[in-house]
Amino acid sequence: MIPKTNRIESIDILRGVVMVIMALDHVRDYFHYGSFSGDPTNLETTNAVLFFTRFITHYCAPVFVFLAGTSAFLYAQNKTKSQLFRFLLSRGIWLILLEIIVNNLIWTFDLTYSFQIFQVIWAIGFSMVCLSFLIYLPKKFILIIGIVLIVGHNLLDGFVMEGQSLRDIIWYALHQQSVLVLNPNHVVIIQYPVIPWIGVMALGYLFGTFYKKDFDEMVRGKWLLILGFMALFLFFILRGVNMYGDLVPWTLQETAAKTVLSIFNVSKYPPSLLYLCITLGPAFLFLYAFENIKNKVTDFFLVFGRVPLFYYFLHVFVIHLFALIAIFISGDDWHLMILDAENFLNADFSNYGYPLWVVYTIWIGVVLLLYPFCKKYMVYKTKNKSKLWLSYL
Repeated sequence: MIPKTNRIESIDILRGVVMVIMALDHVRDYFHYGSFSGDPTNLETTNAVLFFTRFITHYCAPVFVFLAGTSAFLYAQNKTKSQLFRFLLSRGIWLILLEIIVNNLIWTFDLTYSFQIFQVIWAIGFSMVCLSFLIYLPKKFILIIGIVLIVGHNLLDGFVMEGQSLRDIIWYALHQQSVLVLNPNHVVIIQYPVIPWIGVMALGYLFGTFYKKDFDEMVRGKWLLILGFMALFLFFILRGVNMYGDLVPWTLQETAAKTVLSIFNVSKYPPSLLYLCITLGPAFLFLYAFENIKNKVTDFFLVFGRVPLFYYFLHVFVIHLFALIAIFISGDDWHLMILDAENFLNADFSNYGYPLWVVYTIWIGVVLLLYPFCKKYMVYKTKNKSKLWLSYL
């Protein structure tokens, strides 16, 4: 039985769906052939199934960040601006600390923290800090800022830094994915540059207006359709012109199938305008389609959608632990799964990995394993709303 709350179920269902899909990508990271050295979107080495396995998980981060902004707006409905400011600022800083201390540890199992990755939790945290200040602006200014950051940030693609000065590092954090080998014992990857993510969260915050208690459901449905189809239309128009909107233009390939893959091979780090169009557009259509649908399947995804941060940390830890156990059982050196700076720079994973059917099997098993734990935590969280600390996990 799913406890009744005032939460908007379609939003939680969408969040739950992308959280479950996200686990597929993370299982692939730890278990698939060549995952530590190859790129599933590299058209020279990939195939349609592997490409799709990666592409479908592109929906996770944009939806997660966008709905974080929406949740902030809905949280603010019975709060003052100063209360919302304090919540967003403190939660944003908290998420950045969790990224550095907890998330890095469960991704690497490196107790020395010699290998650090700034991923989606860092991007959400930093974006929340920025949103805590943006909320004091008129909504039309927030809208303009969000659109400019998303639509205009690809104008910055030509600015490329290569050093390790403070200015370079700030630029990497803002717009350019980078690997920093500070020394042989300390590697930092800035995987999620934040400029477009700030825009995504800002627009997600404004999107919450459609879900105010007094907002007409029919009008909301029309807007969801308009936004969804506009985003997809913009994707295909800009991709067809092939001049702006993504770091890498598509090219004709030796087969029609690979040309199609090239068209959909959009840049995630940082998320290009086209990447956000092709991911957020279908998300709006999903919200329209599932506005009033409730059954056992939606209840299943609802559980994960209501405890996203808890699920995120738990699933990464379990997947990494399973990978360590699997490599130990196979007779390979289990130390390879301790992803410290030395292993990242020097380890040979060429003989490690499993076929995709194993990846999908483990993915399903992990999701089913975590479901009861997430459900128990969801019920506990629902029954203890007065405990402030629960809003931070």
